[in-house]
Amino acid sequence: MKRKLSWIQRPFLLHISGAYRTTPTAALQTILGIPSLHMQLQFEARYTSIYRLRILLPPFITDTQPHDLEMKATDGSKNEHGVGAAFCVLTNDIWAYQWSAELNYNNIVFQAELTALHEAVIYPSHLPNHNTSKIHVDNRASIMASSISKSTNETARKNFKILLSNPRIKVSWVKAHAGNIGNERADHLAKDATQHGQPYLHTKLSKPHIKGLLRKRMLEEWQTSWKNGDTGRKIFNIMPSVSLRPTNWIREDVIFFSQHGPFPAYLKRFHLSDSDYCSCGGIGTTIHYATECIYTVSWHMRKPAPNFEQEWLKGVVNNLVCRQKIRGIIKFISENRDFFRPP
Repeated sequence: MKRKLSWIQRPFLLHISGAYRTTPTAALQTILGIPSLHMQLQFEARYTSIYRLRILLPPFITDTQPHDLEMKATDGSKNEHGVGAAFCVLTNDIWAYQWSAELNYNNIVFQAELTALHEAVIYPSHLPNHNTSKIHVDNRASIMASSISKSTNETARKNFKILLSNPRIKVSWVKAHAGNIGNERADHLAKDATQHGQPYLHTKLSKPHIKGLLRKRMLEEWQTSWKNGDTGRKIFNIMPSVSLRPTNWIREDVIFFSQHGPFPAYLKRFHLSDSDYCSCGGIGTTIHYATECIYTVSWHMRKPAPNFEQEWLKGVVNNLVCRQKIRGIIKFISENRDFFRPP
């Protein structure tokens, strides 16, 4: 399956990069910041299993399990101790009720704010009187999310339904840490809940958090595969770490650093030429053209010692001026191929 998926992905990688068709797939994936298709499919399958289907996954894949997704002021707080949510009720200048809870450490502040708002709207909805209840919230995002019927957040959708069926409950925004007595108390309760609150068992971990964990795992697997691979070693020597962020290389950069291009050394290696010599008499490698070939003197750079070639290449990768020179070299060779054929 891996081989078939790689076969499907490869033409697209070649088209995006403009590389020669012999360039290793693993190298193209690293250059473009695109993991292999089978890793991407594993990522999506794991996400679907853990978030939607609630299927247990082996610990070596992820330590996030479906039961974690159910771990349950209007204020939310997150610090080094944990995540807390709280709300309090002020009636005739008397603190009539207060609630606080500790959320899962992996929950985010936005979830804590939504949780606090959720508990705050539930409280008056169960009261028998018909007085208007005003809820002050210092987080605009939680208010906005709760005002959308088709919000992607489940807690926000619940808040919307409760507020829709209870028009006497009014939610308004207040500025945080501006002296509002209720907000300040809720803030204190939320912070205290990070250490002393009762666990809240109804808040799912956020989708971004789950995807972040699974993405980290995918990158670790990709890095191991790249490190232990037997192809694309020329690129590995200058790019040992994988990333989802693509390099800003253009076609000429890929050709030069992969060393798969219109070079006699490459052509002989793939049995496309009988000689690896440049027409100037030197061995036709990329470093030869960048440092000593008489036909590319306009773009020459200082030649490195043989034992420092890898460091030299890394330096060229990170230097835009040097990369402009190699782009000029590759374009010149491509436009004047007869010039560089062996004598």
